[in-house]
Amino acid sequence: MPTIHRKPTRAVRIGSITVGGGAPIAVQSMAATKTQDIEATTRQVTLIHAAGADIIRIA
Repeated sequence: MPTIHRKPTRAVRIGSITVGGGAPIAVQSMAATKTQDIEATTRQVTLIHAAGADIIRIA
């Protein structure tokens, strides 16, 4: 298996999650619903969270 060379990065915090700087990789996803549809967005966030995402983006 090839060795993966990672570039040094600066750690940043998103809420209680640290990204970069040698922190464990954070699983993230983005909701693909219209933000005006609160019920659908809430449902999708719940599913993404149940799947194990650390960070969920909503735009």
